[in-house]
Amino acid sequence: MTDSAENTDPDIHVNARERMIEEHLRERGITNPRVLHAMRSVPREEFVTPENRRFAYNDCALPIDCQQTISQPYTVAFMCQAAQLTGSEKVLEIGCGSGYGAAVLSLLAREVHTVERIPELVEQASEKLTRLGYDNVHVYTADGTLGVPAAAPFDAIIVTAGAQSLPQPYVDQLNEGGRIIIPIGGEYSGQTMCRFTLSNGRLDEENLGAFAFVPLIGEHGWSR
Repeated sequence: MTDSAENTDPDIHVNARERMIEEHLRERGITNPRVLHAMRSVPREEFVTPENRRFAYNDCALPIDCQQTISQPYTVAFMCQAAQLTGSEKVLEIGCGSGYGAAVLSLLAREVHTVERIPELVEQASEKLTRLGYDNVHVYTADGTLGVPAAAPFDAIIVTAGAQSLPQPYVDQLNEGGRIIIPIGGEYSGQTMCRFTLSNGRLDEENLGAFAFVPLIGEHGWSR
């Protein structure tokens, strides 16, 4: 089979998506049925570059434009499961990138606000999300470390880049009972996925394990 045939045959992607669900998600502890359904429903091949479509359901990050990456499926599913979404929430995503994570979140939450600092990626992600019908997603070009004050408060905030510490704007924009899912640690290593829950005005912190992300860049993150 030629590369072009692999890239256009829908059965190739459907079968690969099922293998992803069973081998890379269920076997590694992703058990939330809503998260599994969302991961099964979103066509990841639409969010990668044409030359990488054949690898769309491999459990790895892949390069996209502007020297950025699309997160591996397991990481996306893990963060979504950690956010404990029931479908009624307003969610803030930091780091839109390709738009894939926002598409998954759109099936898990009532409304998604996603921020990206690179205008070219915002344009591309907006086009894909609109074309594919994810109409409850709002995409912004902004410094993600500032959140989106105009749309706050949020029931969950998911941060797809590693921070030195928890940015205060996220705390300020979180609803009572809300969750922040964020990797915290070194610029490129030594990061721990944390879940902060706002309970009676107090932030409770949980350690969800070691991960590696690109740095969170902005006023309340790493400088560039």
